[in-house]
Amino acid sequence: MTQTATPRRARAEIDLGALRANVRTLRARVAPHVQVMGVVKADAYGHGAVRCARAALEAGATWLGTATPQEALALRAAGIAEARIMCWLWTPGDPWDRGIEAGLDMSVSGMWALREVTRAAEAVGRPARIQLKADTGLGRNGCQPADWPELVGEALKAEAQGLVRITGLWSHFACADEPGHPSIAAQLDVFRSMLDFAEKAGVEPEVRHIANSPATLTLPEAHFDLVRPGIAMYGVSPDPAVGTSAELGLRPVMTLKASVALVKRVPGGHGVSYGHHYVTPGETTLGLIPLGYADGVPRHASGRGPVLVGDRVRTVAGRVAMDQFVVDLGGDAPEPGTEAVLFGPGDGGEPTAQDWAEAADTIAYEIVTRIGARVPRVYLGE
Repeated sequence: MTQTATPRRARAEIDLGALRANVRTLRARVAPHVQVMGVVKADAYGHGAVRCARAALEAGATWLGTATPQEALALRAAGIAEARIMCWLWTPGDPWDRGIEAGLDMSVSGMWALREVTRAAEAVGRPARIQLKADTGLGRNGCQPADWPELVGEALKAEAQGLVRITGLWSHFACADEPGHPSIAAQLDVFRSMLDFAEKAGVEPEVRHIANSPATLTLPEAHFDLVRPGIAMYGVSPDPAVGTSAELGLRPVMTLKASVALVKRVPGGHGVSYGHHYVTPGETTLGLIPLGYADGVPRHASGRGPVLVGDRVRTVAGRVAMDQFVVDLGGDAPEPGTEAVLFGPGDGGEPTAQDWAEAADTIAYEIVTRIGARVPRVYLGE
């Protein structure tokens, strides 16, 4: 959602210039032959898929990645016609035929999916572009090593019949955000073994890939032909163990702001918000921030979430409600309409998404992704 006038209640400012710079930084982390896939699933982690996809392509990404076919088809419908788009989260009955017609690269993790995509290819009358996913240890989607020979063999038969083109072989890390975790080397060994089997059987993939954001940043041996940065493209560190955004040369793209809706003076001993989990220690002023868990502000950050109001960082007083929460202003009395910044890059003294993640006992991915559609996105740098 783009606004021509600045929204008063709340807004998420999306700095597309920062996103382009992040893509260029990530592009510089990999060898010249390695391609970059900009992952724009979940509405580009809450940032807006179409605009972020276009910005990523402008900055040097050559692929886009989505989870669902519906997300990928929406990019095509928005006019992104030439870029390669891969989608990987398919369920039985999904629109394989539309994916083929749209020229998507579609992930296949098991025989049911291969059967469905080949039937769709027969119906459409053109081959499907598929990428075979290996489960190298994450234990989610992907084909187990024991079942890999059957999947590879049947996919090659379908390719010989002109029903599919095997464009890629890929997998996903479980613990790449924990540098030195033993599963990283183990998964790489399994991936190389499964690649070797498939290629000796006759698969000629265009791309082989396993590297997510943390692997793109820290594991050059995992880059293969393509890397898939997601959260890093939006300037958020995958984990403090990998480094802060600034240390990684990345700039957070989203800044979440609201206007203070009310400022009032209350006596000491005054309960605040549901359950009175916060009681004012003395006479003070309270500020009402018109954002709540319906907008994506985590209720788990009640009593802990940081907010910049004026020149001071305040803390959520009491529980986060559906549409609003309160901060104790400590006697300060800013005018209603004063800007409150929940998170941003941090260089203006405001909290970051990582600060909110720590306050809510979660990860920064969730903080930015959960900001809901009721918060207008305002795009900067278009």
